[in-house]
Amino acid sequence: MEVNVDVSIIIVNWNSLAYLQECVASIYQQTRAVSFEVIVVDNASPEGGIEQLALLFPEVVVIQSKENLGFAGANNLGFRRSRGEYALFLNPDTKLLEDSISILVRHMRALPDAGIVGCKLLNADGSIQVSSIKRVPTILNQVCEAEYLQTHWPQCPLWSLTPLFQEGIGVVPVDVIPGACMLLRHTVFAQVGMLSEEYFMYAEDLDLNAKIHGAGLTNYYVGVTALVHYGGGSSSRQKVSHWATVMQCRAMVRYFRKTRGRYYERLYRTTLGIAAFLRLVLLGVSAAFGNLLLSREVRRNAWTKWATVLKWTIGIGEPKIVGQS
Repeated sequence: MEVNVDVSIIIVNWNSLAYLQECVASIYQQTRAVSFEVIVVDNASPEGGIEQLALLFPEVVVIQSKENLGFAGANNLGFRRSRGEYALFLNPDTKLLEDSISILVRHMRALPDAGIVGCKLLNADGSIQVSSIKRVPTILNQVCEAEYLQTHWPQCPLWSLTPLFQEGIGVVPVDVIPGACMLLRHTVFAQVGMLSEEYFMYAEDLDLNAKIHGAGLTNYYVGVTALVHYGGGSSSRQKVSHWATVMQCRAMVRYFRKTRGRYYERLYRTTLGIAAFLRLVLLGVSAAFGNLLLSREVRRNAWTKWATVLKWTIGIGEPKIVGQS
């Protein structure tokens, strides 16, 4: 491979044209200290309109897939067209606030054992997303996951989020860097076999992080820079998607089956069903107090999510893959 640029920025689009345009604009506005190329893979978006991006940013390489390849497949497709020393996998619903890409590259160059490097992710209101770093998934930390607990008890060993809330934190080794913003050396990503396409959506980033650790490398969180991730906010503040909720559950089942075996996978599914039932009971009790404990919107979104999870654990509600025949 002939290296012509420092960083290949790979973005997968599916019905996110407005976000995508803002994301690409922020890349060109903010990135100064490294050379880069932008590769956008349109994953057979039903809304169309990807041609608008090429008109606004003629330098961008646009690849139009005839079918929805899933997040992993589309990113791998973009990577195969890349020519940078580094590959940055970036969600379309992100926005750079400063030259974060150059900052991440500078830190990776100083870390010869780095596998994946990522930064702080922010909600649109500037608050910190607790998903900026993660622990290796287990049954316990998955069923106990709740943004309220993570925000108010970041030092809990189940999620170990203390670095997110420490001012002036530099570079910290972490278990998992999420897929919204992942920087890797081109050679490393190819060496570990790229993203595993057995995952259509969700958990492919967890799988990649595990493969990086298996290769003897370390993942690092760089706390000195941040970018906005519109889609990563709390589900309590967003309309719950039945399809996305089930796809997340399916992905975690596949991840646990692959990394820990079928017994662990089945135990996770059973435990998740029990946890969903208990959360529904607690939500029902909280309704008796009106808005004193939870607002009506938060309670409604939580009820929809956990009712969907419970139905799925007992075999109800398997969705069709969107965008595939």
